Amino acid sequence: MTRDDALALDAADPLAGLRAAFALPDGVTYLDGNSLGPPPVAVHEAMAEVTRRQWGEGLVRSWNTADWIGAPLRVGDKIARLIGAEPGEVTVADSTTVNLFKLAAEALSLRPGRTTILSEAGNFPTDLYAIQGLAALLGGRARLKTVAPDDLLAAIDEDTAAVILTQVHYKTSRRWDMAAVTAAAHAKGALMLWDLCHSVGAIAVDLNAAQADLAVGCSYKYLNGGPGAPAFLFVAKRHQAAVTSPLTGWMGHADPFAFEDGYRPAADIRGQITGTPPILGLAALETGVDLQLRAEPALVEAKGLALAALFIAEVEARAADPDLKLTGPREAAQRGLHVSFAHPQGYALAQAMMARGVVGDFRAPDIARFGFSPLFLSYAEVWNAAHALADILADRGWDRPEFQTRAAVT
Repeated sequence: MTRDDALALDAADPLAGLRAAFALPDGVTYLDGNSLGPPPVAVHEAMAEVTRRQWGEGLVRSWNTADWIGAPLRVGDKIARLIGAEPGEVTVADSTTVNLFKLAAEALSLRPGRTTILSEAGNFPTDLYAIQGLAALLGGRARLKTVAPDDLLAAIDEDTAAVILTQVHYKTSRRWDMAAVTAAAHAKGALMLWDLCHSVGAIAVDLNAAQADLAVGCSYKYLNGGPGAPAFLFVAKRHQAAVTSPLTGWMGHADPFAFEDGYRPAADIRGQITGTPPILGLAALETGVDLQLRAEPALVEAKGLALAALFIAEVEARAADPDLKLTGPREAAQRGLHVSFAHPQGYALAQAMMARGVVGDFRAPDIARFGFSPLFLSYAEVWNAAHALADILADRGWDRPEFQTRAAVT
């Protein structure tokens, strides 16, 4: 593809107009929206509204007058529209790790007598760590079993309480078939819990069509909710009355402001909320979700996959370095919206790209990772980025001392 071809694609892009809704610095091609999305322009005004008027003038009254108390469910219902859920099935609360811990414990409670939580080896570490902690807490009543991805479906058995998978793998971008895996879990009597961190806002997700039971996700990636933005969780309505969060905080009580000594869980999705909602984080997140809702998920996915395919094709056509290898699937239907290339100097390569204004990231041990957020990236930018990578490999631009020293966050 020529650069003129890329510009022609941009001219015909139905999502191109959304670029202006993001506050991006000049001279930067941001290929790391899969790790931390950039701020929407509207977030600055939204945060000022909350801090100056709602908090500064309304003070404690804003829990009612600005409906702070309703924010977790209001934003949750908006996220539900992006993931194929119904109103009342999603709430914003806590972090992905905490939500995964809660829902895994609830899955075990729904399958008494079963002790195994099954996942894939190499899943995102926090998912595995959370289940390891739950298993340690419960002793012999729970255990984490991990297997190679190709062996996972065969490993689901009569002791499997739940299967927990990240739909789009954080490193390789490999995508699980949500409907097929969920059906395989259900066929053995197990529940299915999906991690949507690299799915929501990137690919079209339909939890209810797949008959998923539970799901978690973060909001600071493709939803552009900001660093440390609160996470969300999904519980299918058919399960809500039968589960109680193991973290029984006051906001999950059926009547929080009755201030009763005993815990009575809310019988709906409110029972998954623990402590006081983080209003500043919710305000920023709602701005990002509102922006995401302006785009049809199918169009978002189609453009993102096209951008990724363009990057792969241009890099492989021009990068004459035999050490550079694509990881994960090449086929669009089997991948998410980030692309990972393995290289012995993966970290230095990512740093050299940043020095040229192309921001990606690195994942140990050797992955230079690049994300393709469809709402703000253009085809021409991706074409330029691919050629920058090829140039760096050709002239060994990564081979400088300042690119070798690892920062605390990679």
